Amino acid sequence: MKTGTASFPLGTLALDRNAPESLGTQLYFALRGAILQGTLRPGIRLPASRTLARDIGISRNPVIAAYEQLQAEGYIQGRVGAGSFVSAQLPEHLLQAPTPTTVAAQRRRPPRLSRRGGTMAALRRSYPTGRTAFAPGLPDLAAFPFDLWSRLLARHWRRPTTDMLFNADPAGYRPLRQAIATYLGAARAVRCHADQIVIVSGSQQAIDLIARLLIDPDDRVWLEDPGYLGTRGALLGAGATLVPVPIDDEGMDVAAGRRAAPRARLACVCPSHQYPLGVTMSLSRRLALLEWAHQAQAFILEDDYDSEYRYAGRPLTSLQGLDTQARVIYVGTMSKVMFPGLRLGYLVLPEDLIDPIRALRTHIDGHPSTLAQAALTEFIANGHFAGHIRRMRTLYEARQQILLDHAPSLAAHFTLEPAAAGMHLVAALPPGANDLAICERARQAGIILGPLSRFYHGQPHRQGLLLGYAGFTPHEIRGGLARLQTILATD
Repeated sequence: MKTGTASFPLGTLALDRNAPESLGTQLYFALRGAILQGTLRPGIRLPASRTLARDIGISRNPVIAAYEQLQAEGYIQGRVGAGSFVSAQLPEHLLQAPTPTTVAAQRRRPPRLSRRGGTMAALRRSYPTGRTAFAPGLPDLAAFPFDLWSRLLARHWRRPTTDMLFNADPAGYRPLRQAIATYLGAARAVRCHADQIVIVSGSQQAIDLIARLLIDPDDRVWLEDPGYLGTRGALLGAGATLVPVPIDDEGMDVAAGRRAAPRARLACVCPSHQYPLGVTMSLSRRLALLEWAHQAQAFILEDDYDSEYRYAGRPLTSLQGLDTQARVIYVGTMSKVMFPGLRLGYLVLPEDLIDPIRALRTHIDGHPSTLAQAALTEFIANGHFAGHIRRMRTLYEARQQILLDHAPSLAAHFTLEPAAAGMHLVAALPPGANDLAICERARQAGIILGPLSRFYHGQPHRQGLLLGYAGFTPHEIRGGLARLQTILATD
């Protein structure tokens, strides 16, 4: 390729002395743009730094800095005794200035996803970002003792121990694991010690870790139908073949699961308070599920996401507490009892899975924030955690009653029954109703609802609305019902 002197009038380059970028940076981007657009063609010799500095009225140092950066990135080449030249090795497609048409075409072209990635991306979940009735699963953040919590955080931040500042144990902060083991033994009859607990960044990561550890592509997994979309997404990401198992008034139909996939690798259940229907798995079903897991050498993933909020008697004994064959993996979260932004949860593992999960964890994110774990340890050890749960249990029970007391005004549109536990109720819609359409109209009116049909694996058997009540004041509940009545009346 022939070389020559740059014909582009570099002396006309406009540099802004008042811009936040340095003159050298501005000159670098101007020259790079001219090269990429083909204005400065490959092989063209650039002016000497002293000459260009004089022509554009700046000192020589910014020009030298710009030339050095361009040469380091391969846009120009320096030749001893000859000067600086635009690189002759630039790929041709980089030298074509993009037009608005080609840019728009590139934006319309979807990226290529893996089969698993495409399936997971299509499984859309909603993430309420504010206190909008009736978003399910939101705790009352106004009732959380943030003044106390901030003092605990500040105390550990001002005087951090050495082990809090370096890479920590992949299983998490040991004092927190000990505190959780003590709490679970007393409150949920979970039989464990601190070494069986792994602190994770919420229950979603816990489910994802277990799916990665245990599931090979095409392994069959029992899944509640309807059930939690986060569990479904994690299993699809692991390549599992999902086996939807119906839910009735006694929880997961174990006999149906046996007929569909007797040698499944894993069963995922919420036995204490099924999501989204809210039913409790009967003792006979729990024992049948444990018997199947033992015979099939399968594992059971017990998602105990909100068992603390039971309003009739004590919280039920965990499925893990009934397990005598080390087949149950227990998952808990702090998102419902503390606040979602804390992003802390935990796994309780059978002994044989402790070392494998710790090794796997080192390849994912190492460990969650040790600072937050230290503050939570003190929050639990000093009795604040148990006290907060007691207060919230009383508060949420009262709010469920407020929702039920004012729901009769909508009796023409849906039926609402009380629940012994949880943070939401399911409003059953009449035959022919479309919960997705209702939820979209409600969203446009500023109300967030959960459509029951979305939680079914295939064709939904019921249409309904998930009405969260825990995170909303009586005024917000009454106002939300009034607006919902207007929306449904126009149907």
